[in-house]
Amino acid sequence: MAKISFVGLGVMGYPMARHLIKAGHDVTVYNRTTTKAEQWVNEYGGKLALTPREAAIGADMVMSCVGNDDDVRSVYYGENGIFAGVKKGVILIDHTTASADLARELYQAAKELGFDFLDAPVSGGQAGAENAALTVMCGGDEAIFNAAEDVLKIYGKAVTLVGESGCGQLCKMANQLCIAGVLAGVSEAVRFAQKAGLDVKTVRDVVKMGSGSSWQLENRAETMGENKFDFGFAIDWIRKDLGFCFDEAERNGAKLPFAKQIDEAYAQLQQRGLGRCDTSALIRFLDDK
Repeated sequence: MAKISFVGLGVMGYPMARHLIKAGHDVTVYNRTTTKAEQWVNEYGGKLALTPREAAIGADMVMSCVGNDDDVRSVYYGENGIFAGVKKGVILIDHTTASADLARELYQAAKELGFDFLDAPVSGGQAGAENAALTVMCGGDEAIFNAAEDVLKIYGKAVTLVGESGCGQLCKMANQLCIAGVLAGVSEAVRFAQKAGLDVKTVRDVVKMGSGSSWQLENRAETMGENKFDFGFAIDWIRKDLGFCFDEAERNGAKLPFAKQIDEAYAQLQQRGLGRCDTSALIRFLDDK
């Protein structure tokens, strides 16, 4: 049993932390909205911390899963941050989808302070977090990954060291590019099927058996046809993630013309007030304005 702290109890972090305590670990949680952390402790036990620093004190391992680069910095730095509370030799693992630059920055800062750091963004959405079926993409030192792997497998069905620090975030960017591109195709396929007078569910069930299959098709085609978009991963978040992709592409010379077209479509949907809708709401771009 390890002493593990989990910082950030959003739609992903809340169930991820639950899996850790159910596996027998001694878990302390922190959330910016304290009532959410109180609710978690009331449901599952463990301990409540009022700051990231307090959460990190005495921990063997600290996980974080927050919103963006600024949120990550706010929980790691400062007198109430994670760095101020951890002991030497602790493994810090950030599950936030953030920039590769930030991952490298935190890796270096942790090394200088005597800690170890892995960037470990996840894919699988809220359902993956609830069902302990996440894909975890890690960047960092192999020895540290090996030490953390068994714990990560508590909520990860696939846990992989992709490369050095920052590579987990770069892999997550590739993942997000795939999501955006696949959703564009599924959106057009669903609207095409409807215009052709076909039953979307039947089309989904047939196509998923062939080479046109994808997670998005299997899990979102039917709801897209019904104009239901109340799921976990919002347009606002995919645009944040695509922004990381575009920044990295500027540096490495990759061309992302299709992703930029999809990002523009999402931008227009945001302007129509759909920013909090699931990414599958991309199909609404095909509707009459």
